[in-house]
Amino acid sequence: MPFTWRRPFHRHAHGPDEGQQASGLARVDSAEVTDGSLQYTLEKGGNDSVPSYQEASGAPVERDSPLGYDVGAVTIIFLNVSKMIGTGVYSTPSAIFQGTGSVGLAMIYWALGFFTSIASLSVYLEYASYFPNRSGSEVVYLEQAYPRPKWLLSTTFAFLTVLLSFSSSNAIVLAQYLFRIGEHTPTDWELKGVAIAGFTVAILLVSFHTRFSYWVSNGIGIIKVLTLIFVSITGLVVLGGNVSRIPEPRANFVDAFEGHATPYGLTNALYRIIFSYAGYENAFNVVNEVKNPIKQLRRNAFIALSIVTVLYILANIAYFAAIPKADLAASKQIAASLFFTRVFGESNAIRGLNFLIALSAFGNIVAVALGSSRMIRECGRQGVIPFPRFWASTRPFGTPLGPYAFKYALTVLMILAPPAGDAFNFISDLYIYPTSLFNVLLAAGLYAVRYRRRRLGLPRPEFRAWDPVIIFNLLVYLYLLVMPWYPPAGGAYAGDVSFWYGTYVVTGIGLLISCVIYYYVWLHLVPRIRGYRIRQEAIEFGGGALSHRLVKVPADEVAQWDATHDAVGRLVGGATATGRSSYPGSSGNDADGEKVGATVRTARVADPEK
Repeated sequence: MPFTWRRPFHRHAHGPDEGQQASGLARVDSAEVTDGSLQYTLEKGGNDSVPSYQEASGAPVERDSPLGYDVGAVTIIFLNVSKMIGTGVYSTPSAIFQGTGSVGLAMIYWALGFFTSIASLSVYLEYASYFPNRSGSEVVYLEQAYPRPKWLLSTTFAFLTVLLSFSSSNAIVLAQYLFRIGEHTPTDWELKGVAIAGFTVAILLVSFHTRFSYWVSNGIGIIKVLTLIFVSITGLVVLGGNVSRIPEPRANFVDAFEGHATPYGLTNALYRIIFSYAGYENAFNVVNEVKNPIKQLRRNAFIALSIVTVLYILANIAYFAAIPKADLAASKQIAASLFFTRVFGESNAIRGLNFLIALSAFGNIVAVALGSSRMIRECGRQGVIPFPRFWASTRPFGTPLGPYAFKYALTVLMILAPPAGDAFNFISDLYIYPTSLFNVLLAAGLYAVRYRRRRLGLPRPEFRAWDPVIIFNLLVYLYLLVMPWYPPAGGAYAGDVSFWYGTYVVTGIGLLISCVIYYYVWLHLVPRIRGYRIRQEAIEFGGGALSHRLVKVPADEVAQWDATHDAVGRLVGGATATGRSSYPGSSGNDADGEKVGATVRTARVADPEK
């Protein structure tokens, strides 16, 4: 019989056989499958990916990407490269050396960054193989790994992702290097003003045309790679003894493991390594814009990570060849500035370096904006945050203008509001602990997805990560969950803020708990008291943009709603609501051609703010 990608759940083309009835499973030879309370629908995207099953509470699959299909091999590489190469490789080597205590261990940590990243990349790639027609990476993967309690993890992740989506730190770093070019020491308000101006330019560049925004990212990414190649080649020239300014270029590599490290220092060094490699996953945020995504991502994401790893290691060899250990450990400057000063002296070369680092920071802002806008958009398409049209619509420019606008407003607020120092550092650190927890859940959730797919008899994914790789990834992030509780060597008040070092950890946990409480009150307690139930409705905004919206259905009308809507939230017969939430009084045909009619009064949008 012909294959229908989307069909209502209340009917099946084939009934379950005897064994499946006993286990609660439906047959897998139809376009929908049930497993207890879980309901899966077979979806086909327009990006040449294979059809895939996803749990119906997830955001609806967009058959034709409203953001287009402009992401090819080069863009995948430079989306990742541009996010990975920001200011980390220029600014963190000193701190990583201080944390590890020796040159040898510092170099091992930079190599370890490749293995932690490739392990996480494998986890992402297997998830993408299961859901190759959804952008947004973690939004989708956590939603599908933990579909019950319904909308719990989606709500928690969505609110934290949206509320902590500011890029104020990146914008401030950009401003600092712009001022260094002019050798001017700015006041706080000068720094804030230039940070806002730089971030404004970046958001404007990506807001009006998707393909152009990718061209910008690719162009800056190429310059970033060329800059690190220049640093690497210069370092090899120094190591060869060809620079008279540096008489003993190999001195730091003698007794390379001489030194002492503390647990707190090693943890901080690992955080900075992971920060420096962050971005290897950026292209997974645009999966639905990639033709043949799994093949493209498997090859090109690995290429991007390999390029960056080689350049990172060579750049650090250059730093250690040119800069004495004592100077590097005591430095308040970035390692790259010390390197260029030692090699070229006080000259315009330093000004040129500052320009290149500023450009690198700007490119990082662009790459982060491209990836995070898709992630925020996918959070909005789940229906668990208010105003789905604002988040999901791509009109008028074919770009996620709502997420860009929100990210811009939040970033400007976070640049202007917190004073420099403790408050700014504390707010910037807030995302660290929740992110580590979500990464633990992501790795563990892969086994839950495998188990459920095996129960359903679904085919193996196009890519499957090795179990030791998943376990290694899980252990890394478990370590990052545990070690922040270990105090720094100087005591409880010796962190990067003047108050208790673990305040950001407790606050991060408090945010997670607040999201859980909010979820329970909004989706369970209040509906029970006020006599309604929450149901999801699929809505369309034009241009291929689809979303869910959660609506309040009076308790005595729930049966009618369920009879006239499939589990995805579409009207039986395939219709989709367009813009207003209502029970249409019209009738439609179900999958078997039977007429289904309903006369139900208008539903209310389940606005979490009310």
